[in-house]
Amino acid sequence: MKGWATVAAALLGMTGQAVAGPCTPGDIVVKFATVVSATDNPKGIAARIFADRVNHEMAGKLCVIVYPDSTLYDDDSVLQAMLQGDVQLAAPSLSKFEAFTKVFRLFDLPFLFPDLQAVDAFETSPAGARMKSSMAGRGLAGLEFWHSGMKQFSANRPLLHPGDAKGLKFRIQPSEVIAASIRALEAHPLSIAFSDVPDALATGVVDGQENTWSNIYAQKLYAVQDGITETNHGVLEYLVVTSADFLRSLPPDIRSQFLDILHQVTVERNAAVTAVEARSRAAIIAAGGRIRTLTPAERAEWVAAMQPVWGQFRSDVGPDNLAAAEAAARQTGTVQTGADAPGG
Repeated sequence: MKGWATVAAALLGMTGQAVAGPCTPGDIVVKFATVVSATDNPKGIAARIFADRVNHEMAGKLCVIVYPDSTLYDDDSVLQAMLQGDVQLAAPSLSKFEAFTKVFRLFDLPFLFPDLQAVDAFETSPAGARMKSSMAGRGLAGLEFWHSGMKQFSANRPLLHPGDAKGLKFRIQPSEVIAASIRALEAHPLSIAFSDVPDALATGVVDGQENTWSNIYAQKLYAVQDGITETNHGVLEYLVVTSADFLRSLPPDIRSQFLDILHQVTVERNAAVTAVEARSRAAIIAAGGRIRTLTPAERAEWVAAMQPVWGQFRSDVGPDNLAAAEAAARQTGTVQTGADAPGG
């Protein structure tokens, strides 16, 4: 297994294309499409390790091919391709499921989860588990939540107070919640594909963006921004998803082994994300990027400006789900939202 991992990494470095195991004619081939690098992004690393394990442990039965960096499909087209049987696995960010369910809007609420411990606590709760099956009626089977990290803001000018964002154009994912959060800052949201963000920032199509440390580092977004403000205002999560038809088509023993490996990799890699993010943050500084930290008073200003968005989407995410998420946040001892928050 270690030998194949080395070969896979080498192939990726040379081609930037698919990373595949030694598939044989009798294998069930599983195409796994991602939009990120397979070497320096938590999702990409998890996808590569998952493929490595499946291809080693299920050799002759099932073979996973990972397509990184949107080389097969991007997250805007992959779900339809999956329903058509053209791809079997993807891990889109939760905002990409808007056309199928609105419950995942919960994860885009600003300043709901203080850290990844709180996210873990919610996702492993009964409420979190139910969310994975929320699209069964639309033909999609949610399998596992994967962490990416907490989100930070960056712009072409310093951001220390909410008013500093006024009038700026921010790149966002296609999410009504995120769009409303940006408007709460009196700024302008603009949905742009992840792969186009560096050029959009460099050419002034947008003035700023929000993302995790690993995505900011991998895409070198720090190089085209005045600085990054460490807000931890949101969380970027992915859902490993497949089509219900494909999952049912697998022989029971193969399906069980496949899902068991996926769960083991999920637990292992989610636990490692904090360290991956810390390394990316340090690498940004080493590369000359500027990071600004907020004082408690400054942070409170951002919370006050953005948290009223909760009230707009309470019915979409479900009051019970919101209550479960707040309870999970309390378990970490670092609650930043409070029961008397607007819409809370």
